[in-house]
Amino acid sequence: MTPAAAPNEAERPAKEGGSVPRHVAIIMDGNGRWANKRGLPRVAGHRAGAEAVRRTLRAAVKNGVEVLTLYAFSSENWRRPEEEVSDLKGLLGYYLERELDSLAKEGVKLRLIGDYEAFGPDLSKRLEKAMASLQSNRRLTLVVALNYGSRAEIAAAARKLATKAVSGEIEPASIDEEALGSHLQTHGLPELDLLIRTSGEVRLSNFLLWQAAYAELVFTPTLWPDFDEAELVKAIEQFAARERRFGGR
Repeated sequence: MTPAAAPNEAERPAKEGGSVPRHVAIIMDGNGRWANKRGLPRVAGHRAGAEAVRRTLRAAVKNGVEVLTLYAFSSENWRRPEEEVSDLKGLLGYYLERELDSLAKEGVKLRLIGDYEAFGPDLSKRLEKAMASLQSNRRLTLVVALNYGSRAEIAAAARKLATKAVSGEIEPASIDEEALGSHLQTHGLPELDLLIRTSGEVRLSNFLLWQAAYAELVFTPTLWPDFDEAELVKAIEQFAARERRFGGR
């Protein structure tokens, strides 16, 4: 009797092979280059990138990740051509409408970080409605960073603490790492374990600078539209193989 074939990379849950990060963040880079290589407009790359989001979200659920944070639109992205920004906003709205039922069935909770109100009242209301409709889900939390910049987030947290200190609500001496962390937009989420950046770029680009202090970093040459479950599993396996020291030795 012929033995059953072993599952391939994309079929084998990463949790079978070792430690799975509770919180994974991804800088989704390479949509434009993916489109350029194929002689397509940049918006085609963004559309293909949206498909990669769908694949990666399902892979994260399958492999036991609790929180998946995606860098969807940075505060610096406003500098891009107006047409491309408009395409990105339209794609976000389209993705919401198309995927909301699927997110609900997968047990996905939605959370946003960044100043998403800058996208205008219509899209903001749709985003808030989506968050409300998925609020009770517990299988995985999808955190989407929209109009987000980590330096601005840290500065805002410092201002809140300074205001409390001036009003006498807290003592300046009580402001420590825990206090500042509790005023970040990611408060209440598990510590960031693994940060992945696609497309071969090796930098954080103002993304989760505070949260990434002890995260494991994985940089892959794969362009974001080509990212899939096998790529996620590969990154998780790299995470599991590392010895996390947290500065202790």
